[in-house]
Amino acid sequence: MPRPPVNTPPSVLDFKSAALPDPPANPPGSARTLPPVRNPRLQGLRCLRCDAPYPLTLANDGCPACRNIGIHAGLRASYLPDSGSPVSMPYMPGFTLGEGGTPLADMPELARQFDVARLAIKDESRNPTGSHKDRMTAVGVAQALDFGAHTLVLASSGNAAISAAHYAWAAGLVCEVATYEGLPAAYARQLDALGARRHSFADNAGRWDFVRERSQQPGYFALTNYRLPALGSAPLAIEGYKPIALECLTDGGLPDHVVIPTARGDLAWGIYAGFRDLLAAGRISRLPRLWLVEPFARLSRVLAGGALNGMYPGDTAQFSTAGATVTFLQWQAAVASGGGAVVVSDDHARAARRKLTVAGVSAELCAAAGLDALRQLRESNAIAGDAHVVLMLTANASRDPTWPDQAA
Repeated sequence: MPRPPVNTPPSVLDFKSAALPDPPANPPGSARTLPPVRNPRLQGLRCLRCDAPYPLTLANDGCPACRNIGIHAGLRASYLPDSGSPVSMPYMPGFTLGEGGTPLADMPELARQFDVARLAIKDESRNPTGSHKDRMTAVGVAQALDFGAHTLVLASSGNAAISAAHYAWAAGLVCEVATYEGLPAAYARQLDALGARRHSFADNAGRWDFVRERSQQPGYFALTNYRLPALGSAPLAIEGYKPIALECLTDGGLPDHVVIPTARGDLAWGIYAGFRDLLAAGRISRLPRLWLVEPFARLSRVLAGGALNGMYPGDTAQFSTAGATVTFLQWQAAVASGGGAVVVSDDHARAARRKLTVAGVSAELCAAAGLDALRQLRESNAIAGDAHVVLMLTANASRDPTWPDQAA
């Protein structure tokens, strides 16, 4: 009998309905009626590079001190020590659509095929809107409500847009999305059904200019990056990815390696920060090595000596990890964990997706690329045969405009 699919679509919320009613100004039981409770140990923000302190703000402009010497580094949340919590978060549990706690599925057949002792898939497609972005969005919405914002604004033509639209609707916020021209029709229908305001642009520069302009107006909170050179998404929102580390540890033990699709590194840095917290709390004795998977060489070129703030354009069908920029976030996640970057072409990602499909796993193309990254890392012996490896499955194939793949 075939194995049940790892990522059967969740039944908690149906986000494929043709239309939804307009949300009231204060939906019953929403975060509007239950304001988010800020962690009293949250001190403010600090530079990822120089550790300079900054106050909490809705703006995401990075570290001015580093920018003055030509380095564009983002900020992170800073907390007072907390012996009672292994992973610090900016807000106490509150507004949620049920994100987090996603399954970690062991894949013994694939482990044998790729010659590692243990291989597991962390299935983020089981989040409410179908991707890992829900974790970041939930914290971002909490911050927006905490600071009295009325509109969530972001640049996305994929998973982040869908996630933000749903969470904003549920929280009674307006959502404005700067998309690429040619947004897939399925995404456009969902955004329209949720009342999100769509604005189309030809390139990243146009999208980020729009988000930056909006972010400077009172009541607007930019969830995603809007700076060039890129900084990454809103610092407190990225903290939403940290619990993935604790979930991996609790459900499957400490992995040796975590393989993560990357565009600008929000997810990778959040996972790194979660394991860093666990290390500081004495819950683990070492950090896993994080391997960031990209569709063409960007971070790889930076790690080989290229400029961190350079532009590294390329074409790819790996829709969710496209883009020409590298951030200090992803550089730090790779270097501080002792990992690195792996380039996986579209053809190799499609071949990997076929293997995952046979194993009962549906994956968006950039997530399938992680399996080929594992192949490359085993061939180079960067991952040893006795290793415990976790692959991050960011979303399933239903969220991928390139699906279904053409027959090989």
